[in-house]
Amino acid sequence: MSSFLTSILALLVTLGLLIAFHEFGHFWTARRMGVKVLRFSIGFGKPLWLRRYGPDQTEYVLAAFPLGGYVKMLDEREGEVPKEELHRAFNRQAVWKRFAIVAAGPIFNFIFAVLAFWLMYLIGVPGVAPVIGEVKPDSVAAVAGFQPGDRILEVNGAKTTTWSVARIDLLDAALDKDNITVTVKDEDGRVRQRVLPVSGISSEIKQKSLLKHLGIQPVRPELPAILGELTPDGPAAQAGLKSGDRILRVNDEPLADWMALVNIVRAHPDETLRIEFERQGEVQTLSLKTASVKLEDGEVIGRIGAAPKPPAPLPDEYRAREEYPLFEALGVSLAKTWQLSALTLRMIGKMIIGEVSVKNLSGPITIATYAGYTASAGIGAFLYFLAVVSISLGVLNLLPVPLLDGGHLMYYLVEVVRGKPLSDDTQLKLQQMGIALLFMLMSLALYNDVARLFAD
Repeated sequence: MSSFLTSILALLVTLGLLIAFHEFGHFWTARRMGVKVLRFSIGFGKPLWLRRYGPDQTEYVLAAFPLGGYVKMLDEREGEVPKEELHRAFNRQAVWKRFAIVAAGPIFNFIFAVLAFWLMYLIGVPGVAPVIGEVKPDSVAAVAGFQPGDRILEVNGAKTTTWSVARIDLLDAALDKDNITVTVKDEDGRVRQRVLPVSGISSEIKQKSLLKHLGIQPVRPELPAILGELTPDGPAAQAGLKSGDRILRVNDEPLADWMALVNIVRAHPDETLRIEFERQGEVQTLSLKTASVKLEDGEVIGRIGAAPKPPAPLPDEYRAREEYPLFEALGVSLAKTWQLSALTLRMIGKMIIGEVSVKNLSGPITIATYAGYTASAGIGAFLYFLAVVSISLGVLNLLPVPLLDGGHLMYYLVEVVRGKPLSDDTQLKLQQMGIALLFMLMSLALYNDVARLFAD
């Protein structure tokens, strides 16, 4: 229950901050352009809180449905405008002013991302050093010469301080290039360059399991097959296993570590396994029937409802921290915002042409889950999450889809080319198409959210 409440609270904070900043972009720019603002609303529907301020008595509103917001401006298309205020109506403004007002919302999303990254880098982000733990024999990485213990220094010239950075840089490079040049320092301290060929890897694999496909396993702390938290009424608990039990063998097969247990369980859905375990120095055996779970890609795997005992802290040589001084942090933040904006746009493009599955679309449930997780993980993780979501909102709002800011910008570009705006009838038909498209996308995102819940 506490994790659920954390997720809901983190979702509301996330949406509230990002929507307010986006709408403030429209609001601030409209005021600077001399347009009268009638209402600034966070959320849609019935107002829960309303106050009027300023010489124009602008209404500031918190509404019941929090997934959005809007800035209502004086406009002849929405009601009669007094003659003395016609010059302050949005529809009477020059096309460049209307363009600036509409574009300001997404632009403020990118500004928010830069500020969030900047604060994050000033505080410092702890992480795991990009050291390779295992290289699968005969894999792409093995053929390229990678060795366990190699520390990744650069990906195509970009410095990598943590595995989090390395993953993004590898994905970014893999989407558009046939080869990735990786600079590493081996265990003997020698700096070398390795070339990873990625031309034959699909975009779907690149996004979901690039490292696994390349044959690279990041370094990780030793994780013995000792049970930690058990799911109440899960297969492990029902069979009689308890937290602290060390699993020795499954079907007479010795276990090297926790991942060996995971691999065996995953490979045997709805099957009975013979478990040999140690409890308080005594070796015991029991039978356990695994549950089966169907993943998003259709694969059916086994699960027993058990988590590992929390691992020991990583040794100092495997710890890293991404932190920069004031002005360098700003430069890194700008570069990170640009990189993730371009990456988001490329992923959307590949989704449209079918190279990336629409299963990657996420809705409010997934966002709430990640919001809760990152909020619990610390301020740095939550700032990163806020920045990524803000970038996604900025990119999505710039798409030329009617109802979105990008759709209105498209109208204004057409107006510049034609010398006159689109007719009201044409705009109405486009708006209806936009409503239908957005409804389908929202339905698909919500379906994906529910599918992930049941897959978990």
